Amino acid sequence: MTKLSRRAFLSAMAVSSGFVTWALHSSPAQAYQVTLLPASPRLGDTLSVFITGVTAEDDRPFVSIGDSQYPSFPLSDGRFRAFVPTSPRDAPGEWTIQVTQAGVVRSHSIAISDRQFRTQYITLPPGQSDLGTDHEFDRVAEFKKIVTPERHWQGPLLRPSTGSVSTEFGVQRYYNGVFAEDYYHRGVDYAAPTGSPIVAPAAGHIRLVGLVRDGFELHGNTVGIDHGQGVLSIMIHMNRVDVQEGEFVAAGQTVGGVGSTGASTGPHLHWGLYVNGIAVDPVPWRFEGVE
Repeated sequence: MTKLSRRAFLSAMAVSSGFVTWALHSSPAQAYQVTLLPASPRLGDTLSVFITGVTAEDDRPFVSIGDSQYPSFPLSDGRFRAFVPTSPRDAPGEWTIQVTQAGVVRSHSIAISDRQFRTQYITLPPGQSDLGTDHEFDRVAEFKKIVTPERHWQGPLLRPSTGSVSTEFGVQRYYNGVFAEDYYHRGVDYAAPTGSPIVAPAAGHIRLVGLVRDGFELHGNTVGIDHGQGVLSIMIHMNRVDVQEGEFVAAGQTVGGVGSTGASTGPHLHWGLYVNGIAVDPVPWRFEGVE
């Protein structure tokens, strides 16, 4: 997605109660509305695109930005919702969002605000700067592609650790004095004692269990949870893993313990939240909830 592909003029836009809403008319007999939340997003936010007034599930709408497409899922009463992730690597400005329903395509735009992220300097112990195996990278990459139709989260997500936040989302880093190009901290770190519990922030299926002994050199002991509809949690650097792949866990269920495995400078949990393959800021999901 490029900055140029996202530029367009605002079209039939009304802002009310934190929403951006367009009324779309493809014919006198057919009309549907598109609503965006939040109305004033910034980099790292998850955009919720609501399409209302859809009369046939066979004509399920989909949302696209440039070459990227995002599936929609039915809610109720002819309503559908799609998630559009944004990240610190994206360009701020006006993004063009296309909604296609029943063969009718409409383009709209939303302003994405810039955001400042702090810089962190990390010194890795000898031997940790080049960790990672093809097996590990392939497993994690496949996990991040998962999109399943059933939704398992309800309301705000739970805090996965009682530890204090040591590194927030979006931080840029120097590793051993070298700036990490195209990097941003893809989650939130919680500093906590080794072995302290890690809980599932929402219900879901365990789709990934990766262990140091099986080649997870960089991430360390890892658990990936599929919350449904392209929303995924990944927990890394764990001391122990208490779940198995294929298991269904409830919100708040213990999935393992805090550790310092992989490329880590001390015991902590790294929790990453991915939406349609992109790491987004978990904070809005934790405090406001994203619907």
